[in-house]
Amino acid sequence: MADTVRLDKWLWAARFYKTRPLAQKAIEGGKVRVDGARSKAGKSLQLGQEMEVRVGMEIYQITVVKLSDKRGPASVARTLYEESAASIRARERASEERRIAAKSEPRLAVGRPDKYQRRQIQKLKEKNR
Repeated sequence: MADTVRLDKWLWAARFYKTRPLAQKAIEGGKVRVDGARSKAGKSLQLGQEMEVRVGMEIYQITVVKLSDKRGPASVARTLYEESAASIRARERASEERRIAAKSEPRLAVGRPDKYQRRQIQKLKEKNR
């Protein structure tokens, strides 16, 4: 293991992003903060640095525990960082809120209308002419 690793390589190795170019775009887009400040993809990451990583709707508050520039299995990737307890609670709470909101929204019929629905649509169109 090295003493420092590029930020984009570490995010890729820690499996926050599927590819390095995606990690680079996220860093350039301001979705990754190192020690509270925006950073560049080539920044040297060191042990103990705190990061805020936004992946989709999830926000992770993590501390770098190990450095690696090689992508391994998810079980190994999870050992590269430590997520704060407050971050875990916030992510779970946000996930629950999204789940509840999704249940309360009306579900639209997906797909093509059947024969009966098509005829209703045709009648409605003829009526409005």
